[in-house]
Amino acid sequence: MAQVILITGGQRSGKSSYAQKLALQMSDNPIYMATSRIWDEEHQERIKRHQADRGAEWTNIEEDKKLSKHPIAGRVVLIDCVTLWLTNYFFDNDSNIDLSLQEAKNEFNKLLQQEATFIFVSNEIGLGGMPADPIQRKFTDLQGWMNQHIAQAAVEVYMMVSGIPLKVK
Repeated sequence: MAQVILITGGQRSGKSSYAQKLALQMSDNPIYMATSRIWDEEHQERIKRHQADRGAEWTNIEEDKKLSKHPIAGRVVLIDCVTLWLTNYFFDNDSNIDLSLQEAKNEFNKLLQQEATFIFVSNEIGLGGMPADPIQRKFTDLQGWMNQHIAQAAVEVYMMVSGIPLKVK
């Protein structure tokens, strides 16, 4: 049976650092599943910084959409992050939130068919008010709905605030 832990919060709230510590407490050799595509030079530098934070004990997998295609049974798997993973669906589906949400939910549900412990890192992007741009509003909705879907499956949910984990569930 899959076990799901969701760690959410704002940008630079300490989500990834907390998730990595948690994964290392659960396993000597966790999997880090990076969902990001490289969008520009600044983003490439962020990715390099995240990679430098991890040591040799990590098994690294780069996967932008099809998380379930990797054999991970029995492992602790940190998926960082849901927001970038959803961005890939949203971008590939020309901002169609219904199709993107359905595809992401289907992939999430398929992933959970594997017996593993999953730590999902996600963003709470809807806390700052209504975005002015219609594309941003669509993506904020998509993110919120997917966070809810993951949280429903989760045995634990943490909200990071200034580097401090607050247990929500």
